[in-house]
Amino acid sequence: MRILVTGFDPFGDDTVNPSWQAVKRLPDRIAGADIIRLEIPTVFGRSLEMIEKAICDTGPDAVISVGQAGGRPDITVERIAVNCIDCRIADNEGTELHDAKIREDGPDAYFASLPYRAVTQKILEAGIPASVSDTAGTFVCNYVMYGVRDLCTRKYPDIISGFIHVPYLPSQAAEKGGVSSMSLDQIAAGLSAACEAAAEYLKERA
Repeated sequence: MRILVTGFDPFGDDTVNPSWQAVKRLPDRIAGADIIRLEIPTVFGRSLEMIEKAICDTGPDAVISVGQAGGRPDITVERIAVNCIDCRIADNEGTELHDAKIREDGPDAYFASLPYRAVTQKILEAGIPASVSDTAGTFVCNYVMYGVRDLCTRKYPDIISGFIHVPYLPSQAAEKGGVSSMSLDQIAAGLSAACEAAAEYLKERA
């Protein structure tokens, strides 16, 4: 059993992205599952291309994508991704789209196949604030969540996937003033709990 976990590189004005910093800290095995880590760029197109290549190369049973949601106070497990790109800022290669579709002939939305309630509960049981979210945004995080679900629906129906947003690190919050944050240790522990919940679900499904 394998779980592919992805995190983004820094974007916008930030010099660090807690999603990848936390993913890097995950152990090699969690609840009997091999953990495969992948850093992806905050870039439309190339981010999904890298995930698809990793899926082809490693054959995971689950894909958990992780991104930064600055200002949120807890770890949020996303329920749904929408077929929309509407940028507040450009991606890391300068692309800035508005009111565009991710896939012209795709459905309006995809629900996560990752068991988002079980994942949220497992994070809470680890003593880490978490909740289910209904907004993955309209930037690259939502693009990746939608794109991976679309890819798996069309080509890899046995792979479950979903998206998790994590807060700013304290060092980021100190520069922004008045925003919530969470320590890197807590974020990493929360992601570890999420992988554990995914592994338990996969075992039950087998």
